[in-house]
Amino acid sequence: MKAVIDENFLANLDLFSLAVKDNVAGLFGGNHKSKRFGSSSEFGDYRDYIEGDDISKIDWNIYGRTEKMFLKLYLDERQMQTRIYIDASSSMSFFKKDEMAIKLATAFAYLSIKEMDRVSIFAVRGRIVEPILEKVVGKDSFLNAIGIINKIKFEGDARISDAITNSIVGYGDGRSIIISDFLTDNDFLDAIDHLRGKKRDVLCLQVLGDEELHPQIRGKTIIRDSEDAGRFYKDNIARDVLEAYRKALHFITKRLEDFCISREADYQLVSTKDELKDILLNALTKKGVIK
Repeated sequence: MKAVIDENFLANLDLFSLAVKDNVAGLFGGNHKSKRFGSSSEFGDYRDYIEGDDISKIDWNIYGRTEKMFLKLYLDERQMQTRIYIDASSSMSFFKKDEMAIKLATAFAYLSIKEMDRVSIFAVRGRIVEPILEKVVGKDSFLNAIGIINKIKFEGDARISDAITNSIVGYGDGRSIIISDFLTDNDFLDAIDHLRGKKRDVLCLQVLGDEELHPQIRGKTIIRDSEDAGRFYKDNIARDVLEAYRKALHFITKRLEDFCISREADYQLVSTKDELKDILLNALTKKGVIK
């Protein structure tokens, strides 16, 4: 596969940043403000003074007006962990879904890097998550790793739930992103449940080829399963077959979207014909994922 990303690609992302919905409970050092109180310089709230508290944090202006002592609390700055899972199955190698997956993964990784968060990118292969990048911090380190991301191979199958639920996942320390076509008989819903159970922000990006969303094939055709050579469909593709396909595809995408909504996770359907800028600026900004 040709190189999908380079420094010019990343330069176009500088206008965007990630939003975080849940409490952040990660390490100190990032630019995200959690709802916990800590030692940053950004004011958060007051509470009553308790004997033994640091008197330097007393708001003496309030004391002068009310003769009551209140402690100033400051928002904690925490370093988030962004974990990105790319479905690296062979089905993603069709209709340029692999290229779009790499673009999306790189975009979200870069936006996280901008916030001084730690970023890990994994390829889901069979029942394991294969580390591509792990806990990268800083633009220089990330730029040096672009070549590795471009070389991800898409082959075999991907059992998303088995892989993610058996991997190490942080608790309440950032966002998890799953990028896949989700066109599989293998379970992936348990993975979303598992990540939400860990109090992580979850985003599912369903990447489909324009040919899958708007099929144009007609006549006698053999369609083979990209992940199982022994499975194929042979028939005359007529209007009724295409209509049945469209209904089945709608069921699949709506089921995933509704499940995400029920788990307070984010979902976005992406076509390989979509421009990345439009995906970020329009669809994901409206959903509060990008700001």
